[in-house]
Amino acid sequence: MIHSLTNIHPDARIAEGVTVESFSTIYGDVEIGEGTWIGPNVTIMDGARIGKNCKVFPGAVISAIPQDLKYKGEKSAAIIGDNVLIRESVTINKGTAAKGQTIVGNNCLLMAYVHIAHDCELGNNVIMVNSVGLAGEITIGDFAYIGGKVGVHQFVNIGAHTMVQGGSLVGKDIPPFVIAGRYPVQYTGLNVIGLKRRGFTNERIDQIHEIYRLIYNQGMNTSQALEEILKETPQSDDREQIVNFIKDSKRGIIKGYLED
Repeated sequence: MIHSLTNIHPDARIAEGVTVESFSTIYGDVEIGEGTWIGPNVTIMDGARIGKNCKVFPGAVISAIPQDLKYKGEKSAAIIGDNVLIRESVTINKGTAAKGQTIVGNNCLLMAYVHIAHDCELGNNVIMVNSVGLAGEITIGDFAYIGGKVGVHQFVNIGAHTMVQGGSLVGKDIPPFVIAGRYPVQYTGLNVIGLKRRGFTNERIDQIHEIYRLIYNQGMNTSQALEEILKETPQSDDREQIVNFIKDSKRGIIKGYLED
């Protein structure tokens, strides 16, 4: 259903079963998948690609140009997956020449006033609570939970299955499977409840815990801890995910709670 009080460019590609409520504006270079609901007073600008069965609440602005002075008008996109819930006044900027696209995966929940800047990449099943702010070129893994009013510095990576305490200011990478909180933000333990909800066995959680014990509780620097992990812990996909995340980190990972 397309409300009569909308402004939709004739070139916009809108699938069957899409609802667009009153006073929403949809630009020409836009694609919207089947079953998606666009609420009133939504603005969807050139470069938006929105998947199936999404819900976009009033005041949201998707695919506006980046708030980046280096942006020179290059063609880019903001890509939203399927079954994404975008609440009131969320803003998602499209990409720049750096990556060309901002990506939000499937089954994500973006609560009111979330801002996702240019060239960010969110995995699947990410939850971001009210007023989270992401600077440019941030990567967030699957099933991450970001608490309310968290601010994340540009270029930071946040691993899969993490939980970040509300109000945190994140300037370092947060490796997979952990809880990060306190001030300044630091490792505070494993996201055990989240891992159990997703089917991780106790044995698997214990193996992950042993890896982080070596990283954070044995007084070693990161390089020494990685050597010890590869020598002392059994090979597993989880171990490889953690080790590769840390090796690839350009900003360095958060410190542990036993450190000054």
